[in-house]
Amino acid sequence: MLQISNLSKTYPNGVQALKDVTLNISNGMFGLLGPNGAGKSSLMRTIATLQDADSGTIVFDGIDVLTQKQELRKTLGYLPQEFGVYPKVSAEEMLHYIARLKGISNDKERKELVKALLEQVNLYNHRNKYLGGYSGGMKQRFGIAQALIGNPKLIIVDEPTAGLDPAERLRFNNLLSEIGENIVVILSTHIVDDVNELCNDTAIIASGRVVQRGNPEDLLNGFKDKIWSKRVAKDEVARYQSEYKLVLSKLSGGKMVVHIYSDTDPGNGFVAENATLEDIYFANIS
Repeated sequence: MLQISNLSKTYPNGVQALKDVTLNISNGMFGLLGPNGAGKSSLMRTIATLQDADSGTIVFDGIDVLTQKQELRKTLGYLPQEFGVYPKVSAEEMLHYIARLKGISNDKERKELVKALLEQVNLYNHRNKYLGGYSGGMKQRFGIAQALIGNPKLIIVDEPTAGLDPAERLRFNNLLSEIGENIVVILSTHIVDDVNELCNDTAIIASGRVVQRGNPEDLLNGFKDKIWSKRVAKDEVARYQSEYKLVLSKLSGGKMVVHIYSDTDPGNGFVAENATLEDIYFANIS
């Protein structure tokens, strides 16, 4: 169990990145959903012991994360948003190096571990290839391999599928699903579909605050019969925004489709729409 209580963080430039964040996260895939600049990465860096909080507490399996950083690092796997690699080192060599840094000094044990990790992330056939020649998706899968060294109980992945093509995104998400059954995996992203497909629990964060929390299906039930859609001209969107609680607008077939939130039938040509996690996301950040 990861317990975050009343966590706040303000940077020296005056930006308040986290505002009294409280979350309890159990084993499994947990989605942290929010737009860029919402505070997701600040929260992930704080949990990962890369920065201090101004106030609040974080406890993981009895470890006070803010004061026992080395203890937390022993059980942490982390894949940051900006994940650099040494371009002229092979995946196999790099995993051996990281494993040594994590204290796995026995050659036979380390060799077996590296082989197993490369097979798990489907990179064994590319183990001798320089990391600089890896595609974006291959680099992300290598990032998960290095994060798994040491059998971590807590894994943090920050915006892992941003920029991946659909096939690589699917491979990466399948990999996350496999490893997220018996440990805590926090998936921080602005991609709604990733959370919808992978997570049984999620929190939406905006402007440094948790604005919605729950099982995606339960969140959808809370929006049942309250989302309405209509096709409109592009130059009409501003008017609908002023007259209704506009949730989102998107281009479809040359016209804009607007979604609004209303407890009752708004009439005026609107039709009932099944709510999606995307509707809930935009309703909470707008």
